[in-house]
Amino acid sequence: MIRVISSPSSSTTGFATLIFAINQPFTKAGAGTARGRGRERRAPIAKRPDAANRCIQRPHAGWTEAGDRGKRAAARPVHARRAAGEERPVDVQQKPSNEAGPGPAIILVEAQLGENIGAAARAMANFGLADLRLVAPRDGWPNEKARAAASRADHVIDAAKLFATTEEAVADLAYVYATTARNRGLPKPVVGPRAAAAALRGRSSAGQATGILFGRERWGLTNEEIALADAIVTFPVDPAFASLNIAQAVLLMSYEWMSAGLDGRITARAPVAAFDATPAPKAQLIGLMEHLEAALDEAGYFRTADKRPTMVANLRAILQRAGFTEPEIKVLRGVVAALERRHEKRRRADEND
Repeated sequence: MIRVISSPSSSTTGFATLIFAINQPFTKAGAGTARGRGRERRAPIAKRPDAANRCIQRPHAGWTEAGDRGKRAAARPVHARRAAGEERPVDVQQKPSNEAGPGPAIILVEAQLGENIGAAARAMANFGLADLRLVAPRDGWPNEKARAAASRADHVIDAAKLFATTEEAVADLAYVYATTARNRGLPKPVVGPRAAAAALRGRSSAGQATGILFGRERWGLTNEEIALADAIVTFPVDPAFASLNIAQAVLLMSYEWMSAGLDGRITARAPVAAFDATPAPKAQLIGLMEHLEAALDEAGYFRTADKRPTMVANLRAILQRAGFTEPEIKVLRGVVAALERRHEKRRRADEND
């Protein structure tokens, strides 16, 4: 358990200092402090020899073998615990949701960097895709850099399939898109990502296996690989700088795939509770105005009597135009009251001097 202890601050800001401490087991009242400073002592330690005549330290109270193992495991690096199967992410969806049928296979041809593979897997997991296929990745497979870059998209990384050739990777697919930004002069339909995603949704709903080919980081797909596809998908980018990172390209296609199944609905987040912007009753607004005017009178804001009516009218117009709610008026009146108390303290201090 984490304990938060506040202590007075000696700084000019007046903010409290926060001290975070690990809450160790307490001894009996009055017996667990050191020199009266409020520091907790650890539970008494007992030593006993094991079979090898070594000493194992264990506290008398509150110790359990399972808890001790958990503390030792928690001290290990996160990647080591994941590799040993001791830790799994709990705040992400472990299995993709494909209510409209299985999504397209994402096929990365001779990807050079494990980090790009991991980033692509993360993008797939964000938008409900899970079929990752790798054709002869340069750095081999499995790849720990890819797992680290996947940022807990472990279900995609673990299920990734490895192929020696592009022909093998697309062999079981009925319809394939190839992504490229260059005009290859091939007699194939060329569509944008939105149209491609809509077509993929329709084919998936009909039970057809589909896929999308993505090329190498440096020079993309060959004409022979594009010839394996049924159509070409290209992104509306600036022709002067048309090259996309493969993980970015996967992200764009994955997003369009998810969007095509939402029909304009946004279901990823719970709706935020509507803010009640009902203006406060005029009586409360007038009370704020009078409170502020009285405080300004006390502070000497209205320096000349002949200008006071105009200044008051301007202030009231500003407050009226804002349309404050009841909670907002309460906050503002609290601010005015605090300033009044501060002014009163100053006045008393000046009188005492």
